Amino acid sequence: MTRSNPGTGPAGPHPEGGSFRDRTARVFLEGERVLRALGPRALAAWEAYSRAAFFQKLSAEGAVVGTRRLTGPGCPAIGEGWVAILEHDRVPFVSYPYEWSFSMLKEAALLQLDVLLGALAEGFTLKDATPYNIQWRGTRPQFIDVASIEPYREGEPWVGYRQFCQLFLFPLLLQSARGLPGPMLLRARLDGIDPQTCRSMLRARDLLRRGVLTHVWLHAMAQGRFADAEVSSVDLMARAGFKRSMVERTVRGMRRVVARLQARRRRSTWTEYRHEHSYQATDLQAKREFVEHFVAARRPGMVWDIGANTGDFSRIAARHAPLVVALEQEETTVDRLFSELKVEGGDRILPLVVDVTDPSPGMGWRCAERRTLWDRGRPDLALCLALIHHVVIAGNVPLPEFVGWLAELGCDLVIEFVGKDDPMVRRLLLNKRDDYADYDQTVFEACLGRAFAVESRMPLESGTRTLYACRALGRQ
Repeated sequence: MTRSNPGTGPAGPHPEGGSFRDRTARVFLEGERVLRALGPRALAAWEAYSRAAFFQKLSAEGAVVGTRRLTGPGCPAIGEGWVAILEHDRVPFVSYPYEWSFSMLKEAALLQLDVLLGALAEGFTLKDATPYNIQWRGTRPQFIDVASIEPYREGEPWVGYRQFCQLFLFPLLLQSARGLPGPMLLRARLDGIDPQTCRSMLRARDLLRRGVLTHVWLHAMAQGRFADAEVSSVDLMARAGFKRSMVERTVRGMRRVVARLQARRRRSTWTEYRHEHSYQATDLQAKREFVEHFVAARRPGMVWDIGANTGDFSRIAARHAPLVVALEQEETTVDRLFSELKVEGGDRILPLVVDVTDPSPGMGWRCAERRTLWDRGRPDLALCLALIHHVVIAGNVPLPEFVGWLAELGCDLVIEFVGKDDPMVRRLLLNKRDDYADYDQTVFEACLGRAFAVESRMPLESGTRTLYACRALGRQ
């Protein structure tokens, strides 16, 4: 569903940059197709768990990505060493946990635990526990790494425990206890927050919080104790008679800890935007009608609502587009939007925590393990409403640079220019020297005209804002 970057990537199946760490299976991309090549061990596991009741139930509920084995003439040739190929339903838009809100990371954690509990009940387990195995269809999380399911070996502990703590539990705990932006902390390290670091960020009184003593303090002590050990802790537990029932109790206990976590909230300007914006009622209605008319006429496949705030215009776009990625920099606002969308239902809007002046970079091995925002699929239409003054004045991005970046996306555009006499711009300039000579409507229109054909232009009655509906040059 996402629009690939034109003219990039090899024609045949090519490895996906973030799947090389599993030595038994590998994800390949071929156009819009998502393929998973299996080695002998992964194939044997697939043949077992794909028939299991837990897997079929989760698949029917949409909690596991749609997957089928390819056979016969339609099966592509991928390379030596692979004995079978699965095809997955394509995720509408790939996102990463450092772009999620607290509630999104929490829901992903609960799904990870539920998949593990279902697997354990039928003699299977998960060999890892990473949020990168979860993707979203709107506000619905979906488990995508079916190759991480394998038969449980008696005596083995929960092998993904440390990974779950570092990538799920610790970020959630730090936001709940200290008000830190938990998911965004994961952008610092792909393997998450280690126990010692998490312990150093908590206070002594946090020991009274459920799960902190066991999963943070004792975990950190155990990690230090076994750091130089020459005997595997997994082997030690197996020798001690570790049982599957013990793993299940640990996982259920972890689920109770996660389910009770609540984010520590701060008042957000943008969360209250519906009630505190500077629009007159007639301006706001005219803006809604202008946006809806253009989106309905273009019928885009994917829309980016950049600076989505409370998501009002994302909802308008979703009436006419199968996917809207709502990008907003404030985590609190995204979390509120996520919660509202879950109640409203539907799976067309994906809310993400993204600051357009500092978006997610390429990360991991060769900077390709986690891709940049625009390398994951570019929009057909971008909404930039009440945004440009924040980027240029608050973010100090030159106006031509911002318009140039929008042009590089290669999509149609609805953009709002907010003049310097607007109350919101005056507020931004209140404690700054006005060195923004380029922030001028004439300059803006000249920059816009070099990359876009303006199909309609509408000044709002307030006299301080103008809307532009634009077609990218070269697009029909």
